[in-house]
Amino acid sequence: MWLKPEEVLLKNALKLWMMERSNDYFVLQRRRGYGEEGGGGITGLLVGTLDSVLDSTAKVAPFRILHQTPDSQVYLSIACGSNREEITKHWEWLEQNIMKTLSVFDSNEDITNFVQGKIRGLIAEEGKQSFAKEDDPEKFREALLKFEKCFGLPEQEKLVTYYSCSYWKGRVPCQGWLYLSTNFLSFYSFLLGSEIKLIISWDAISKLEKTSNVILTESIHVCSQGENHYFSMFLHINQTYLLMEQLASYAIKRLFDKETFDNDPILDDPLQITKRGLENRAHSEQFNAFFRLPKEETLNEVHECLLWVPFSHFNTHGKMCISENYICFASQDGNLCSVIIPFREVLAIDKTNDSSKSVIISIKGKTAFRFSDVKDFEELVAKLRIKCGTASTQCHDTSTEVSTSSDSTDTSSGIYVQSSTCQRDCSTTVNTEALMTVFHPQNLETLNSKMLKEKMKEQSWNILFAECGRGVSMFRTKKTRDLVVRGIPETLRGELWMLFSGAVNDMAANPGYYAEVVEKSLGTCNLATEEIERDLRRSLPEHPAFQSDTGISALRRVLTAYAYRNPKIGYCQAMNILTSVLLLYAKEEEAFWLLVAVCERMLPDYFNRRIIGALVDQAVFEELIRDHLPQLTEHMTDMTFFSSVSLSWFLTLFISVLPIESAVNVVDCFFYDGIKAILQLGLAILDYNLDKLLTCKDDAEAVTTLNRFFDNVTNKDSPLPSSVQQGSNMSDEKSSYSKVDITDLIKESNEKYGSIRYEDIHSMRCRNRLYVIQTLEETTKQNVLRVVSQDVKLSLHELDELYIIFKRELFFSYYWCLNCPVLKHHDPSLPYLEQYQIDCQQFRVLYHLLSPWAHSANRDSLALWTFRLLDENSDYLINFKEFSSAIDIMYNGSFTEKLKLLFKLHIPPAYTEVKSTDPSKGDELSKEELLSFSQLHVSKPANETEADSVKRSPEKGKGKVDIQAYLSQWQDELFKKEENIKDLPRMNQSQFIQFSKTLYDLFHGSPEEESLYQAIAVVTNLLLRMEEVGRKLHSSTSSAKEFSATVCASGGSIQGETESHLQKGRPSLREEPQWSFAFEQILASLLNEPALVKFFEKPIDIKSKLENAKASQFTSRTQM
Repeated sequence: MWLKPEEVLLKNALKLWMMERSNDYFVLQRRRGYGEEGGGGITGLLVGTLDSVLDSTAKVAPFRILHQTPDSQVYLSIACGSNREEITKHWEWLEQNIMKTLSVFDSNEDITNFVQGKIRGLIAEEGKQSFAKEDDPEKFREALLKFEKCFGLPEQEKLVTYYSCSYWKGRVPCQGWLYLSTNFLSFYSFLLGSEIKLIISWDAISKLEKTSNVILTESIHVCSQGENHYFSMFLHINQTYLLMEQLASYAIKRLFDKETFDNDPILDDPLQITKRGLENRAHSEQFNAFFRLPKEETLNEVHECLLWVPFSHFNTHGKMCISENYICFASQDGNLCSVIIPFREVLAIDKTNDSSKSVIISIKGKTAFRFSDVKDFEELVAKLRIKCGTASTQCHDTSTEVSTSSDSTDTSSGIYVQSSTCQRDCSTTVNTEALMTVFHPQNLETLNSKMLKEKMKEQSWNILFAECGRGVSMFRTKKTRDLVVRGIPETLRGELWMLFSGAVNDMAANPGYYAEVVEKSLGTCNLATEEIERDLRRSLPEHPAFQSDTGISALRRVLTAYAYRNPKIGYCQAMNILTSVLLLYAKEEEAFWLLVAVCERMLPDYFNRRIIGALVDQAVFEELIRDHLPQLTEHMTDMTFFSSVSLSWFLTLFISVLPIESAVNVVDCFFYDGIKAILQLGLAILDYNLDKLLTCKDDAEAVTTLNRFFDNVTNKDSPLPSSVQQGSNMSDEKSSYSKVDITDLIKESNEKYGSIRYEDIHSMRCRNRLYVIQTLEETTKQNVLRVVSQDVKLSLHELDELYIIFKRELFFSYYWCLNCPVLKHHDPSLPYLEQYQIDCQQFRVLYHLLSPWAHSANRDSLALWTFRLLDENSDYLINFKEFSSAIDIMYNGSFTEKLKLLFKLHIPPAYTEVKSTDPSKGDELSKEELLSFSQLHVSKPANETEADSVKRSPEKGKGKVDIQAYLSQWQDELFKKEENIKDLPRMNQSQFIQFSKTLYDLFHGSPEEESLYQAIAVVTNLLLRMEEVGRKLHSSTSSAKEFSATVCASGGSIQGETESHLQKGRPSLREEPQWSFAFEQILASLLNEPALVKFFEKPIDIKSKLENAKASQFTSRTQM
């Protein structure tokens, strides 16, 4: 165990301890007399006697590790051990994680301080064992207080866990604590008077990986917004990395990938996230993926045990995994024996009376499974009986061998029994036979060599069924995989696809579901059904099954039913090709559930608008190419070639590039091995064509090479008629190339690349998902900036900084506002500008941070009016283009443009009278008041009402998209002319008074404040006199004179007097004719005052404003 560092006087200790190992910084010592023959002489015997008579609390451990620095007589004890194995682990950890690091320090004092800090961190790490709040509330509460004190985050920010580690600042490690919360990765260190504080939001991370180099044996590399951060010297680095990976994945899904973010109560509410919950979720996901179980299954228990394998006559060691509806087993040896037992198949659960601690599970089909050496087996039996609703009254004294009945083939009917009722109900509309059996029935009278081989394959599978069982609970072994690689027989393909994909479980759990969905979906008309109809005739058009109404109708029903079931996916083009192949070998209802398994479990996120899953697997494929085919990587200067050429491979499982008779063998392997099979085959294809690809001069030549290869892939054992086989209908030119048999190609892919583990693929998927989504986000940003830059004077760099601040403010709302309505508006399928929009509250925060007018006393009102002005379509949201246009005018606009903006803020639709319900707050508005005022409807001039209806976004109705409306809006924007100041409505009396007050507020605090006040008084007086002269032509009145006397007052007092005059004079003003000003009048008057012109034309440094905003954005948000 690690010890709190304490000084040791080595001079006297040498008599009691012997040195075992040493280096420049550490010494491993053994207590004299321990582990020596003869007790180590007189000294050893004396030491042994001393140790034996001491009280147990004072006894000395036989091994210890000391820290020393060169040229120093001071030693520190840092670890001890009761045996050699324990102390050796500590020594090896120090050598791997600490030794190389210490060489970067300049002084021995720094080395000692670092080692002491690291060891104290390890002791704290070991002491807490579990970081979950409910496990150790005192220690967690202490860490939580430190977390809140160090980073000042809102109380809604949930701390998940914390770790002791080192953060590398340059080449020097800083020992401190890493805090993982729902939205941030935070690090804090305070050592030798130097403080380091780091906060990284999970959504900003583009790379998260475990790395190692010369100095760091193993570290975690985090890349965020182009900056690299390294954390090392974790006690349990794998556990830490897994948790960081999960939190980053959660944030990415929640914020960027709403298409695939399920309404999970745990993940949907950040306050419910715990370390234990994330770990359990990760284990459940791995469990479901390995055994192909429904996503809803949760792993509840894991027991190490032995499973009796009757056909091999031995017990295999492995783990029994139990969920709500399944008992699963996977062996830990290389034979990879696995079993899946649904509770619906269980007839009885018994235990033995002998010492074997066995659990016997009997299932339908006269088959039983014996699990022995099960810990707490009696308690487990009781739990399992409750789960499956069966409790055997007999407790059999079972022999050590449980045989599998040779009659196990009876269970095959179990796959189809569950849906028999459904099939009877909808037999008039749903096909009950696979299309291959209808269009290509096997003729037993004319057996050729291919048919004989097919029968031999069937016989091999029947032998396997006799040994391993048949149906969902069959034993799956290496022999099963070998038979799959050779190709599944045509007659068994549908059944085994259902079995290996797990679709059999989905169908059994939802009897009658497909018929119900077909009935509801038929006749519906939407974008998905239109696309389906367009692609029906393009799905395997050369196959007779899809040249008839039978096949086309079945394809239509399956695709339409799935689009109805999962509207988030709806329909994606590659789905028609895949589904048509499924329908050839599986019954219609089975084809539907196979499609569900592929789209929702086996190829997650493939078939959505952004095909994120396919892009992620392409990135994984590129990574595997770099690892396994480095020479090809060196030759191909641009790795994107592999992404472009392999997209169809992943989306259609090679069906679109290989002849149909060969492609179905690939699908066989896919349903058994998942995406691993596709990645292996892709590597084998590139390896097979390596020499030709290395001679290619460009991408086009490489694509041609691969296409010719695919055209020459054959399946010599395929029993399909030659009229259907695509590989047999090639031109003479193509046939001159050497043929490649698909079975040989798949075997080669397994032999060369079968070592790729599913766990590694899962890790690479998680790692590359961050990169792919951040790349898509970067593309969105660049497109937005390109569009916006055409209409503003801000530089691209300034727009980039502004976009980051805009988006970050939006995400702050996602972090801590549960059920935030803005969340509903993030839709990646929308146009780039519409994907991120902010509401009035978020705009106010940004206005306070960025606006040069934010020092005004009525800044909340100005922010409100600006938001209302920008919100042209009245959806209470504004996008980045609208936001940046306002900021651009404030900083880069001419005197006229700035004045016009201020003028428009004080007339409808932007202007509305603002009164706070709390007078003590002055002009400050609460969040509720702000949102309420932002949604007030103000009557507009008649000529604007009609124009406003045109400006509304065509998709706001959420019905069918009006393409004509989009084109019309686009055309209007292209030909939009500069707004004519003559078209601006006039400003009435109350609006002008507020306009004057706003100007006074803007001038407050300016060095030229007095002259500006005087200038505005002159302008106001002039305008009122002009209005008075104009009105005298129609009628005489005194209201203008009264107001003129008020505004002629000097400088500082004019604002208060104007306001008091307005309050007193309102009753009389209603009775008298209202006066108003045109923008031209106000502009002409203000131009006559150089002080005013100079104030508005004075250049403002937006760069420093942006830097300050980025630095203070976080703190300003947390203080709200």
